[in-house]
Amino acid sequence: MAKSEAPLEALADYLPPGTYEHVVDYLHRYKVHLTVSRQRASVLGDYRNATADRHHRISVNGNLNRYAFLITLLHELAHLLTFDRFGHTVSAHGKEWKAEFGRLLAQFLQHHVFPPDIHKALSASLRNPAASSCADDDLMRVLRKYDPVDERHALVEELAEGTLFRTRDGRVFRREKVVRKRIRCIEVPSEKVYLFSPIYEVEPLER
Repeated sequence: MAKSEAPLEALADYLPPGTYEHVVDYLHRYKVHLTVSRQRASVLGDYRNATADRHHRISVNGNLNRYAFLITLLHELAHLLTFDRFGHTVSAHGKEWKAEFGRLLAQFLQHHVFPPDIHKALSASLRNPAASSCADDDLMRVLRKYDPVDERHALVEELAEGTLFRTRDGRVFRREKVVRKRIRCIEVPSEKVYLFSPIYEVEPLER
């Protein structure tokens, strides 16, 4: 099973100091059923709107560091607030969602709960938040510094040209040149060309 249940008090272990009460206030006010999920490769969090017989549901990956966990939770709360105001009449990451997410981020930024480098990266994104924190390269680079040390993995952009690496699904690639904002990589042995995000995490096969 991908999700785990725990007392709400346990949420404090996943959040930066000084943020628990603010987060719980939103969860209580909007009757949110929150679950902490195991790592999911494709998403960091998920929101499902309330129905006649179910509360709003939010899930966040539990392997995220405290700051990434909070940002992802605020991302999903912004979906809830957007749905609360507009229902299904607006796009998922349109201007309405961006406005709600921006307001939530501003609220937490004014309490200085983030380290200076994360605070700076978030402040820069306030006017036009990305549809996913994964899509904000600068923010992801900063957030990664607060992850536990992992010597087995690296970002594609950190590899030297010609380095072989393995992706999560077991495929092997060779790192090539930068093409605009992506990195050209060749699959081995098919020789098919793929463009990778520079901040995609992989397992180098040589150092």
